[in-house]
Parts: sequence; C-alpha cells; structure tokens
Amino acid sequence: MCEDTHGIGRRALFVTGAAAALTLGPVSFAAADGQGPGTQRTATVSGTLPPGSPDFVYVPVEVPTGVREIRVSYTYDRPSVPAGTTGNALDIGIFDQHGTELGGKGFRGWSGGARTEFFVRADDATPGYLPGPVGAGTWHIALGPYTVAPQGLTYELTITLTDGEPGTPVRPVYPPQRAKGRGRDWYRGDCHLHSWYSDGRRTPAEIAALARAAGLDFINSSEHNTHSAHAHWADQAGDDLLIMLGEEVTTRNGHVVALGTDPGTFVDWRYRARDNRFGHFAHQIHKAGGLVVPAHPHATCVGCAWKFGFGEADAVEVWNGPYTPDDEVALAAWDASLVASVRNNRQWLPGMGNSDAHRDPDVVGSPQTVVLADDLSREAIQEGLRAGRSYIAESKNVTLSFTATGGRGEQAGIGERLAVDADTPVAVRLEASGVPRCTVRFVTDQGVLLTSDPLPVAGSGTVEWRTTPSYAAYVRAELRHETAAGTVPGALAALTNPIFLGR
Repeated sequence: MCEDTHGIGRRALFVTGAAAALTLGPVSFAAADGQGPGTQRTATVSGTLPPGSPDFVYVPVEVPTGVREIRVSYTYDRPSVPAGTTGNALDIGIFDQHGTELGGKGFRGWSGGARTEFFVRADDATPGYLPGPVGAGTWHIALGPYTVAPQGLTYELTITLTDGEPGTPVRPVYPPQRAKGRGRDWYRGDCHLHSWYSDGRRTPAEIAALARAAGLDFINSSEHNTHSAHAHWADQAGDDLLIMLGEEVTTRNGHVVALGTDPGTFVDWRYRARDNRFGHFAHQIHKAGGLVVPAHPHATCVGCAWKFGFGEADAVEVWNGPYTPDDEVALAAWDASLVASVRNNRQWLPGMGNSDAHRDPDVVGSPQTVVLADDLSREAIQEGLRAGRSYIAESKNVTLSFTATGGRGEQAGIGERLAVDADTPVAVRLEASGVPRCTVRFVTDQGVLLTSDPLPVAGSGTVEWRTTPSYAAYVRAELRHETAAGTVPGALAALTNPIFLGR
C-alpha cells in the first residue's frame, strides 16, 4: 500500500472553456514484482477542499499494463453547519486513459453521491459505470464538490488495482425503437425516471413493471450524467412498452432530459451557463436523434434552477413529480412564454410532465404525458411531443378530449391551430373523466377566462366555452383539485397544451 496526501497548494487550476477544474498530483503504484494474476495494489489518497473549490477536482492515477480491474472507494467528512448553510456533498466518477476533455471521450462512469465505491473491468462494472478494458495510462478520478461546508471538505480515496487477464468484453444490446402500438392514438409516457444506474433504488425490471401498472405505453431512461443503463433495458421492452434511451444532464446551472437519443449516446454535463457550451451539447442531443427538455426549471435544490434559456429546447417540464409550489412557478413561467410566442409570432414551447421517480414511495407515471402519435415508436412519440399534441395527467385514470371548433365546422385539437378569422365565433369543449370534484379552468393569453363548478364525484364531465380569436389568441385547460386555501388554486390533476386561435 502507498499513501499520498493532496493539499490544496499542490493544485493545477485549468479553465478550458468549461467549468473550472482542479487537477492534483498523480498517484503511482509500485511494480507488481511478477506476483501474477490476482495481485492487488492499493493506494490511499487524502486531502481537503476549501469553500469555493472548482466544480471538478481530478485525481490522476497512473495505471500500469496488465491491470484487470480498478476499484475505488471514498469517504468525506460531514461537519455540523449553521442553519441555512450548505454542508458537504462530494460526487464521484472516473475517466480512463483517453482523458477528461469536455465531450467525454474518456468517460467511464459517474455515480454522483449515490455510491461510496465502484469498480470497472472488461466484463462488468458497478451500475453507473461502463464495462471495458482497463487500459494502461493516466486515469482520472473525478470528484465533484457539489457543496462545501465553511470548515472545508476533507476526503479520502482508496484505489485498488487487480492484475490479470482482462476478461471478455460485454457486447451491449439495446431495446427496439418501436413497439406494437395501436396506430394513430393517444399514448401515455413518463420520460424522467431513475434506476440504480444513477441515484435511484429500483432496477430496470422493477421500473418496467411499475410503468405497465401505471398504464404507460412508453418510458425514457434518464440517469444522471451517465448512459450506463442503456444496455440494461432490452429485456424489459415488449409489444406493450416502448423504452427510449437518454440521460438527465445534471449541470450546476440546471438539469435537462435528453429524451430518446441514439443508444450509447453520452452527453457531457461539466459546464455552466457562463461557459457558453450548452448550445454545443444541445446540438449533440439533436444530432443523436433526441429531444432537449429542461427539467424542473424552477426547482429550489442547489444547481437545479434552469439558467441556460430555452432557445434550444423542444419542450419543457412544467410538472415534475408530486405537484408543488415550484411546479406552479414553472407553469406560470411557461404560460408567460406562450404569451410571448403569440406577441412575437415565434415558435412556442410545449409543456410536459414526468414523475422523476427514484425510489419508494415515488410513483412511476405520476404525472404522465399523454401524446397523440401516429405509432408507438421513438420517432412518432418524439414528433408528437415536439408538436405539443399532448396533455399531462396525474394518473392513468385521467382522460381528456379538448377541441376548438369554428363557425363552419373547422376543428383543431391540442397543439394545433384553428385558422379562422379574428371575429369568427369559436366553441371550446373539454370532455374529462377520472377527475372527481375537480374544477376546470380555461387559460388564455389574457389569463383565466373561465372557471367551472366542480365536476361530479363520478369524475366525468363536459365544459364548453365560446370566444373569438380576437379575444383569446390561445386557450388551454387546467383541471384542479379542491383546495382549502381560499382563492389559491388547488393542485393540478391535469392540464393541456394550448390550442391556438386565428390565422
């Protein structure tokens, strides 16, 4: 065993167009002295990071030839801090001999703060990490001091190399990009889910079973900053469940779901808004066939609030998990963007909802996005989401039909435009089921212009309203639960994307 202590004074600080990175002195191992396969060598590294440390701290590890497995464990202190002050939180991952350059050529895994140890070898790896040969050269353990207490953050790494033959590499198998489907129909999905391949506690099999029980037709794999789960979903797909592949790109300035990318696509997360790099990686998501969906844009957790703007987005998550005040803020901000799109005659951004489920008691499929698509395929679902032909429901029990009809029988549905003259009478109609005692609100660019009486206890009802395009440039529907807070609206049971009115 060898020991090394990394003080902050030994750092080399680099700013390379991405988040600032601190690279420490290298860790080297003594020669194996011909002891043969199974020989293990261990090094222990410790150090302290002060408040204000860069986003990423790299510990170089010199890996000699003949290594079969690299294993890393770590600990760090969690001192008491005053109320309202963040304590210590240290994430971890690893890059291989191909380097740490932005783009992830050397990326081999990331577990954030979900695990205290991991291993990588050719035939297997800890969930969150990619199996593959342990090549000779300089590897880098990536530390992410997410938050640092005023006292600083003291850490200790234990690195173990095991010699031997590399083993047989794993050939990945991915789920198909099409399920049986029902032709053009409304399909239910949850596109923001976490398994044990990042910080979730459920296996892919458990998630797939819960998705089926929730009435879902499609889901999207979205682990934090790793695509390691992609090769572990094929067995869970079927004629009744389309499984798309993606990632939740978890930066320090907000999270974005890469929805339905090509299998094996990795999207780097090591940048902030001020680095002007997000556009490049949004383009990468699009090039890989995926959608860019900012997640929980007004969440209050450290690093969660969205700071990159919406110019590259295809949709935005306006409802994330159980409905909370930050969802209400996201909904209001989204509605304001709809008004701006009308005022400036520019493309509008559809809203969607996902569960962001990690573990019990998180409910898969609550909420869920219900999309009108030509088929149950990756391409068709994405096209429906991009077009905004969708509504959000709290569960499979909720079904909506929302239309606008002109004076000559012209009709438009969710996400569409009713192209009639400004003074043409328009009939707006919502049919709903599975929403007992919920109140319907019709929201326009002028605000809420209709609020219904509560629907019957049976949960089904129809609400109609008449307007003109000159009075309402768009109309969307919200269904709200009862509330005991006076005039404050209740939590959402469902909401639709808008129907636009006028030419």
